[in-house]
Amino acid sequence: MQEPRQGQRTLRIALVGERDDRITAHRAIPRALELAAEAKGQALRADWLATDSITAAHLDDFDGLWCVPGSPYRDTEGALQSIAHARRQLLPFLGTCGGFQHALLEYARNVLGWADAEHAECTPDAPRAVISPLPCALRETLERVQLREGSRLAEAYSASEAFEGYHCGYGLNPAFREALTRGPLQVAATDAVGAVRAVELEGHPFFVATLFQPERAALIGRLPPIVAAFIEACQGVVR
Repeated sequence: MQEPRQGQRTLRIALVGERDDRITAHRAIPRALELAAEAKGQALRADWLATDSITAAHLDDFDGLWCVPGSPYRDTEGALQSIAHARRQLLPFLGTCGGFQHALLEYARNVLGWADAEHAECTPDAPRAVISPLPCALRETLERVQLREGSRLAEAYSASEAFEGYHCGYGLNPAFREALTRGPLQVAATDAVGAVRAVELEGHPFFVATLFQPERAALIGRLPPIVAAFIEACQGVVR
């Protein structure tokens, strides 16, 4: 990672999830952060936090939180606690793939008050499965996504669309889309038929979650634009 300049503090980024280098995204994330650090001239340190080890004391030490792919996590509540912390404390948050799914689940439970909101991967028969199986699983695929004009994603990419990679089988249940995204949680990207591929939280300094895995671009040496934007937001955290 980038060495700190004189007088510069080192950003600390929490990577929420159980690290497994068999997962492509987990190999890509350190490289994506390294590319972002180099581009921003910023020293940073990333710490992996297993979901079954998370406490409030852990989370207070970080300048940004990234909930990473690799669900189901060992402890769903640990993942949700970390996302709630970032949302409530206005801490820059990025969620990708499983992080996207759990950001929606946290919002459903703690903002909308749906105590029975569930993830179908863990509770297949739940009556309020806000995360449900995709009609067609996106396994090692690329997809064109449309970025909503004025969104943080569109601003980061300086474009109205992007091609992104996936490895997932679950997404937002369309039955709950309207209720989840008619308030401050807004759709930021969709696929060719309008299915939700990313969300952002209005009124938050930086809260972005994508079903796709933008970090994968780092494996071919490209800086993922949203990761660069995430690190820039983390630089603005005052301690």
